[in-house]
Amino acid sequence: MKRKYGNRKVTLDGHQFDSVREATRYSELKLLERAGQITDLGLQPRFELIPKQRRADGKAERACEYVADFRYTDTATGQLVIEDAKGVRTDTYVIKRKLLLQVHGISVREV
Repeated sequence: MKRKYGNRKVTLDGHQFDSVREATRYSELKLLERAGQITDLGLQPRFELIPKQRRADGKAERACEYVADFRYTDTATGQLVIEDAKGVRTDTYVIKRKLLLQVHGISVREV
């Protein structure tokens, strides 16, 4: 089966990544964590952008979420960093990234 964006899934340290780029970035972040430059490395953090709702006919609408690739704390600044390993910037991604900034005040670092 041909992949939509040409990505190849990769398994590393028991985690499955959507692309080689994402797996490579994970390896880099693990090294930074061991060196003490970052802490609290997390994978696939979820952020609710639009809460679950009910339509006029009573049917439920699921919440809209943004799922980033990584989250960590930069020890030099103490700031929370949200990262996404991007190859193709889809329209959906751009809209969700802007909503994340509007709703939560969080900027996404693209690598």
